[in-house]
Amino acid sequence: MRRVVKLIALTSLVGGAMVTGSILNTPADGAGTTPGTTDDPVVTKSYVDQQIQQALNAGSGGNTNPTNPTQPSQGADEVKNVALKPGKILIADAGTEFIVRSGNAVIYTEVSSGVADLTDGKDLLNGQAAPKNHLLSFPREGRGIQVKEGQTSNLIVMVRGGYTIK
Repeated sequence: MRRVVKLIALTSLVGGAMVTGSILNTPADGAGTTPGTTDDPVVTKSYVDQQIQQALNAGSGGNTNPTNPTQPSQGADEVKNVALKPGKILIADAGTEFIVRSGNAVIYTEVSSGVADLTDGKDLLNGQAAPKNHLLSFPREGRGIQVKEGQTSNLIVMVRGGYTIK
């Protein structure tokens, strides 16, 4: 009886060792493949960054203000030419930049501080003329430009960043 038990234990031990050895000898998925092939592709950091950016943009829908149809869907570095009719106000989002190309514009703000004229290095306050071909920076929302009173033609403004027309 002892001999049978020893034989069964020995058989179990040898069988277990064989199973364990075969498992440990099996290569992992992808092991033994050549880098750069379809089985083991090599990608660059720029490709991964591009795929991440596309995935992030797909979730946002691309429009920062879907309730306002006058806000364009544009990238931060894209420049858009905007025609502003008399009586309308072009309100900038924080960080937006304007360049008045034609027409006479005045600064519009609801607060005492103004808009930065980066070309001359000074602040323009509410009601002051916005010079043509000067880069204007809008540090906060609620500031913008409008057509000077008495002018009947449109303003043409280059805009980089978000805006609304009211």
